[in-house]
Amino acid sequence: MENPIVKLQQKISELTETQRRVADYIIKHPLDVAFLTVDQLAAIVGTSTTTIMRLTFSVGYSGYTEFQKGLQENLRHQAAPQTRLEANIKGISGNNLWSRYAESQINSIQDTINMTSPESLEQAMDMITSAKRIICTSVRSGLPIAQYLTHGLNRLFGNAQLVVADVSDWADSVVNMNSNDLLIAISFPRYARRIIDFAKIAKDNGVQVVSITDSYSSPLVKYSDLILLCNSSSIAFHNSAVSSMFIADYLISALAINSPEKTKERLDKVNSILTGMNYHHLN
Repeated sequence: MENPIVKLQQKISELTETQRRVADYIIKHPLDVAFLTVDQLAAIVGTSTTTIMRLTFSVGYSGYTEFQKGLQENLRHQAAPQTRLEANIKGISGNNLWSRYAESQINSIQDTINMTSPESLEQAMDMITSAKRIICTSVRSGLPIAQYLTHGLNRLFGNAQLVVADVSDWADSVVNMNSNDLLIAISFPRYARRIIDFAKIAKDNGVQVVSITDSYSSPLVKYSDLILLCNSSSIAFHNSAVSSMFIADYLISALAINSPEKTKERLDKVNSILTGMNYHHLN
């Protein structure tokens, strides 16, 4: 049976705002939804049972019951990895802040794995490798991710550029962007207006847009060709960068492994230059 989470993700751009809110909850809490009645789910999300039924129809199911069976079947297939994760967590003492932080981040990464499908990551890599130019943009808590991704992609392909959306004058460059270019926008609550403006204008110019964000309720969704979801919650006041960095590092690693013919020659040349400059400190 096809994964209902993947089917939701594939149809997300066609859903209404209310249906996207329901889809967000299902994607983030699949284990809970697998055993909730439609009335219980409606009460939790704050919508009607009719909205949920229409959502399940729109992704190809005969109703909520069939959708839920698909969800239960998918969770059974994931039982082994979840058990391994739970075993790791049980080895962590809950008596101090460091342990609670570690447990929180392990859970966030597992949530991110559940929310972002391998198919979405493959599509992102295809878009990156086929792009003539790659622009990574973010502000505040998302900026380290954009910087890291820009560095990694530029090292691999030599065509990545960082734009800090709230300080860079990107309006002059976006008018020259077209369908051969790719914008990777990274934003978490509170979503930055300038990133949303950048994504909208880029999309209007035919640019492909990949967004790394926390939910399908993000304002970036409207202007994105592909969404990579991650859990940005933390044990304090801020958006955590750990799960989004997990996605960024995976993309860089997977691209290097899967595209050796495109990356090896460039990496060898860069390493040769850095070695010749005595760039790195040697003991």
